[in-house]
Amino acid sequence: MPDENRVITVPNALSVLRLAGVPLFLWLLLAGDHRGDDVWAIVVLALGGITDWADGKLARLLDQYSRLGELLDPAADRLYILAALVGLGVRGVVPWWGVGLLVLRDAVLAAGLPLLRRRGYGPLPVVYLGKAATFLLLWAFPLLLAGLQEGWFADLCRPTGWAFAIWGTALYLYTGLLYLFQLISALRADPRSRARAA
Repeated sequence: MPDENRVITVPNALSVLRLAGVPLFLWLLLAGDHRGDDVWAIVVLALGGITDWADGKLARLLDQYSRLGELLDPAADRLYILAALVGLGVRGVVPWWGVGLLVLRDAVLAAGLPLLRRRGYGPLPVVYLGKAATFLLLWAFPLLLAGLQEGWFADLCRPTGWAFAIWGTALYLYTGLLYLFQLISALRADPRSRARAA
C-alpha cells in the first residue's frame, strides 16, 4: 500500500515544475516582443500540458499517488488556465466576458471548498469530463496564440484554436455545474447519516 502522505515523488516534482512555468508563461505572453516571445510562451504552455499528462501516467505507473499530488495537479491546471485567460484577454484575443465566465466558474467552486472541509469532506472527486475540458482549453490557448502570427500555419491554427476553445469552454462550464451539484448535495447530506455509514 503506497504512502499517500509522501511529498517527494516524480509526479509531484513535475507538478512543481508546471507551477514554476506559470509566471514564466505569463511574462512571455505579456512581454514586449510578442512575435519571438509568443513562440516561447507556446513552448512553455505545451510543456505544461505534456507534464500534466505525464504526472498522472507516472503516478499510476510508479504507484506514487499522494495527497499533495491530488492538490498540486488541479492547482497547476487552474493557474495555467487563469494565466492564459488573463494574458489572452490583455492581448485582445479572448473577449473579457469569456475570461469572466471561466474565472467565475473556478471562483464559485473554490469558495465551496472551505464549506466542504467544515463538514468533514475532502476535495470533490475529479470528473473525467472536467479533465477533458481542461485538456481542450490547454490545447486551445497555444493554438490561439499561434494564430496571432502570419502565414499558412497561423491561418490553420486560428479556426482550430477557436474550435478547441468553444468545446473546451462549453465542457468546462458544464462540469462546473456538475461539481456545483456535487457540492450542494454534499452540503445537504446529514452528517449523522454519513457518520453511521462510515
